[in-house]
Amino acid sequence: MQDYYVYMAIGMVLGVVGMLVQGRLKSKFEQYAQIGISNGWTGKEVAERMLRYYNINDVQVLSVDGFLSDHYDPTKKTVNLSPDIYNGKSIMSAAVAAHECGHAVQHATAYAMLTMRSQLVPVVNIAASFQQYVLIGAFMLANTFPSLLLVAIGLFSATTAFALVTLPVEFDASNRALAWLDQSRTLSVEEHAGAKDALWWAAMTYVVAALSSVAQLLYLVLRYSRSRD
Repeated sequence: MQDYYVYMAIGMVLGVVGMLVQGRLKSKFEQYAQIGISNGWTGKEVAERMLRYYNINDVQVLSVDGFLSDHYDPTKKTVNLSPDIYNGKSIMSAAVAAHECGHAVQHATAYAMLTMRSQLVPVVNIAASFQQYVLIGAFMLANTFPSLLLVAIGLFSATTAFALVTLPVEFDASNRALAWLDQSRTLSVEEHAGAKDALWWAAMTYVVAALSSVAQLLYLVLRYSRSRD
């Protein structure tokens, strides 16, 4: 029981940290979305210029609905930007557009961690669909079917592995974006500092998610090991 309370406390702390990071990211988005870049390029133009710089000619830059819905789709080879980023001419638009193109560059250069993450997607989709139901069943039937907890551990291991692999993928995409924004002189020194700040907070959301996933997995492993004593 003491382990359960420790787990709950850690979960609550990570939950609060997650909300604070999300709130900070939102405030950063609003802040840098209001600051225009000196060259007046839209997010779409930034993305297209970065793709051309790396001789990537088979990736389309598209506008998609939603807020912070920006992503790169390796299956369709599309850089998908939300309307505010696609049409925006701000520091945030440039930073996000370049970040998503960073994923396109990873794909074009066969970046190992992106390849690994893509291979994990089908497994993670299945695991995420069942893990909560299996977890509930494992707790309810702990005495009758103790091995069900092992199944839950296996499912959570898959989603945790995905969360951990995502970290270097996201940090690397941001590093590629910032390097290109600097080399191409797309942003001034002050604008570049703002883009770096915004992308750092975006990356922190993935860090918190990974920590939460690791905490859940460790609790399940600990609970299973105690049940074996």
